Amino acid sequence: MANLRAAIAGIGESRVGRVPDRSALQLQTDAAQAALADAGLKISDIDGLLTTPVRVEHWNMPCGIVAHHLGVRAKYLSTVDIAGASGCGMIHQAAMAIGSGQCETVLCVAGQNLLTHSTRASAVKSMAEGGSAHSQFEVPYGPLVPSLYALVAQRHMHEYGTTPEQMAEVAVTLRRHASMNPNAHKRELITINDVLNSKKIASPLHILDCAIVSDGAAAAIVTSAERARDLKKKPVHLLGQGYGCRHSHIGDTELTTTGAVDAGAAAFKSAGLKPADMDFAQIYDCFTITVIVELEDLGFCKKGEGGHFVEGGRIGIGGELPVTTHGGLLSAGHPGLGGGFFHVLEAVRQLRGEAGERQVKDAGVALVHGNGGVISIHCTLILGGAAA
Repeated sequence: MANLRAAIAGIGESRVGRVPDRSALQLQTDAAQAALADAGLKISDIDGLLTTPVRVEHWNMPCGIVAHHLGVRAKYLSTVDIAGASGCGMIHQAAMAIGSGQCETVLCVAGQNLLTHSTRASAVKSMAEGGSAHSQFEVPYGPLVPSLYALVAQRHMHEYGTTPEQMAEVAVTLRRHASMNPNAHKRELITINDVLNSKKIASPLHILDCAIVSDGAAAAIVTSAERARDLKKKPVHLLGQGYGCRHSHIGDTELTTTGAVDAGAAAFKSAGLKPADMDFAQIYDCFTITVIVELEDLGFCKKGEGGHFVEGGRIGIGGELPVTTHGGLLSAGHPGLGGGFFHVLEAVRQLRGEAGERQVKDAGVALVHGNGGVISIHCTLILGGAAA
């Protein structure tokens, strides 16, 4: 696929964590206004809008609700729902809208008050009831989302000898990254023993192996590479993208290999790059096992070697492949569909050299990966600080 010649020109986020004074719409507004300020643009400069569904509200047309509230007169607008892959998908769809001439400058925004709207337990329950499990063959047995990802972990352990300690290493590393992120929900350092001694949720997963639940919203502004050069901040270019989907429900898959194989291969091909070219990777991390499986499927290591790959500081800042450097869903924040969008924002910060004490040295090109459902739909982006 030809380079779409699009760039991310602005990013912004709301406060993340427990934010009881902001509704879903207010959180999205906060993120959108921050992105506009970052790009040096006004709302009147926006002629395209992409958003995601909001699970805490009964909005008939989320993109219409958000566009009206923000005052966007959009030539193109849509609501994107590929669950945790939506953040990456919005960036690519914005690039396609710009490339086709439908619009010039697209605001992508997503987020909600998932935590203060209910509780962590009720949020997890509602996600299970929302279609993660097959209504006929899985729902009658009562699995929650952690139960379904626990199947992936159990099978990976059985086939490849992956250990709970290796999964815990992911949680510990990402918490260390979150400790350097001033807007992260959870910043207190944890140890492998803390993870292994935390409450067992679905064997072998402990609560610290599982994503947190947060309030928060993220936004990004996408425009043409040419226009982005004249804006306030250093543009970050979309170099490649790809999608993959090998199943809709977990009972239809082999468990340890996912559509990330296809998404990653397509993204690298379209960018003309390979895994070894990446300076860091923002890997979707709804559970610790997800990171291990996706590192394998995206080509950073061979199948079955993901557990060993995450050991010894290799995925930490300063390591061979820094992974999810803002702290991810496990520690930085997870407000539902918008959670994976923060991975995109962090990649932009790193490629601009704006990540502060968690800055990856000489960051020039990165992979961002989103995963929707139970390792179901995958979207991979390759982003670079300079046009290809």
